[in-house]
Amino acid sequence: MSQPYDLLYRYLFTDNHVRGELVRLENSYAAVLAAQDYPPPLQRLMGELMAASSLLTATLKFEGDIAVQLQSEGPVKYAVINGTHKQELRGVARWDGDVPEDFPAMFKKGVMAITITPKEGERYQGMVALDKPSLAECLEAYFAQSEQLATRVILMTRSEHTPPRAAGLLLQVLPVAEHAREDFEHLSQITDTIRPDELFDLPVEQILHRLYHQEEVELFQPQNVLFRCSCSRQRSAMALASVDKQDLLDIASREGGVTINCQYCHAEYRFDAIDIEAIHAGQYGQPGQLN
Repeated sequence: MSQPYDLLYRYLFTDNHVRGELVRLENSYAAVLAAQDYPPPLQRLMGELMAASSLLTATLKFEGDIAVQLQSEGPVKYAVINGTHKQELRGVARWDGDVPEDFPAMFKKGVMAITITPKEGERYQGMVALDKPSLAECLEAYFAQSEQLATRVILMTRSEHTPPRAAGLLLQVLPVAEHAREDFEHLSQITDTIRPDELFDLPVEQILHRLYHQEEVELFQPQNVLFRCSCSRQRSAMALASVDKQDLLDIASREGGVTINCQYCHAEYRFDAIDIEAIHAGQYGQPGQLN
């Protein structure tokens, strides 16, 4: 029986001061891959990055956004997944030439930057080197370095599946209970026994029972995960407001308009000379202004 996808589950070990998350992606993952003709190794990386970003977004205790960005001088130049507290994800990657299968070989002088932007309060960014054998281990290093919290991350993909699928697990000591390290280590060892067919195909309740049948586990209602791009015609117009008006008018004269393409979803927004004049006069989008 096919299991529901594009859902994030949270669970709590009531006697161990450890919390967990489990996410499985399908349609949202397929939507990100549809934007670019990614080579297979990069398809898998994007699936892992999406699952990781969903798990990280679930740790937010406030309304806001999170961005998980990989940058390097190697074959994978740039990969980013943006997420919101509503579990709305979007992402894109840039690469040069052949992308190797091996995670460390994808990057040269690679870094991972995790940027948290609350709707209210200050923006925060943490960085860690991409110097581990896997993305999951780099994320664990980030939590150890930036938040001093014992964390276990498991990421898997079935990018060759139709539709493609990605999944992830996260275990973490509660911030007020760092003394529960022994409990965490025990639960991590159990979690490491999860097999791909179990993580992808079993009902979540069965996964938790299979792994933690000797523990007291509280499973909460799942949250929907979806692909959603925040681009819009109005945002594109705001971007054009910072570009020299005459330069834009010259382009519009030559090409009949100025076109902006969204790198995340490939939506296209086109502005003619009248639009450009209105944008730079601060009147674009006001009542009576056609757009």
